Amino acid sequence: MFTHHTTIKALLIAAVALVTGFFAVGPATAATPQSPPASAGAVFVQNNGGAGNSVTVYDRSPGGTLARAGTYPTGGRGGAEVSAVVDPLASQGSLTYDRPHHLLFAVNAGSDSLSTFAVRGDRLQLREILPSGGEFPVSVAVSGHLVYVLNAGGEGTVSGFREFDGVVVPLFGSTRTLGLGNAAMPAFLAAPAQVAISPDRAHLVVATKSHNTLDVFGLGRFGEPSAVPVVNASAGAVPFALTFDANARLQVAEASGSASSYVINGNGSLALVSGPVANGQAATCWSTTARGYLYAANAGSATITGYRVGPDGSLSLLEASGIAARTDAGPVDIAATADGRYLYEQATGAGAIDEFAVAADGSLTRIGAITGLPANNGSGAEGIAVS
Repeated sequence: MFTHHTTIKALLIAAVALVTGFFAVGPATAATPQSPPASAGAVFVQNNGGAGNSVTVYDRSPGGTLARAGTYPTGGRGGAEVSAVVDPLASQGSLTYDRPHHLLFAVNAGSDSLSTFAVRGDRLQLREILPSGGEFPVSVAVSGHLVYVLNAGGEGTVSGFREFDGVVVPLFGSTRTLGLGNAAMPAFLAAPAQVAISPDRAHLVVATKSHNTLDVFGLGRFGEPSAVPVVNASAGAVPFALTFDANARLQVAEASGSASSYVINGNGSLALVSGPVANGQAATCWSTTARGYLYAANAGSATITGYRVGPDGSLSLLEASGIAARTDAGPVDIAATADGRYLYEQATGAGAIDEFAVAADGSLTRIGAITGLPANNGSGAEGIAVS
């Protein structure tokens, strides 16, 4: 059921999108100019509470350190997968910032919904609460006007949406099953981990963890997915996090302790460029890019691994040890600023957000931490994004 700013206008927009092709996939539109916030930006953290989900906002200083600014309910409930340790959603991208349109997307795993917020500096305004198109949503991807949610429950599904002038509407006929054959509430290793949209908006990629596949849907003119995905075997065991390099090559962090890179062919098949490149760390499950480097968080080792990205997309360890930085306990979601100067690690095992500066050579320097957050023992916070 639509709430808040989802109006008859939004439904008309959806109809126009289907009939006229107004929302045909293409380059992202420019953001409307706005007055700059008092701070250098913001960091958003999803609290994923079972009784009521919320997002806490932190002001980011010019030097990269954080200060709490406020907390905003999503209007939905968080959740936890079976046997999760420090990562109740067992996913990347449960909280996603759409920089061009100043929108923040949060999944409500416990109530099968997606919340959208308008972002104004360090303030949020809840705009909509939409059905996620499946059970137990864990990841949301945004590119241009196109939005996709990954639902981890049962067989697993992906479901699409369109944004227009700050209003988000379901993309008719876009829900597809992944055919995973999981229980209604899957164990955390059996659940799919992330959905990602390729930079050219021609493909939708899903990582399936213990099913050990990278499923690739083709996307049509309006962003609608192909009837079935091309199912690619992952080069490394337990593919988890998905990012893209500057030349649109797919990078995959693998929970078995490695990372790989691929080219996505037009037909949805993947061509391996590099990997799996082992890092000697445990539970490599989350990743981000900054200053042209790939960084992966290792939940089992409380470390971050850095990877160089070669001109051809090949990956190599930034440090021979596989350790670019040490974190507080239980690092999960990781995010970096748009300019790549700062990186933030959600260390939920310790109830902390670790703050790092990223040097031009890729080295990380710890500059502080936000502490005192509730520690996560399999039920609690997960999801971080940066404006």
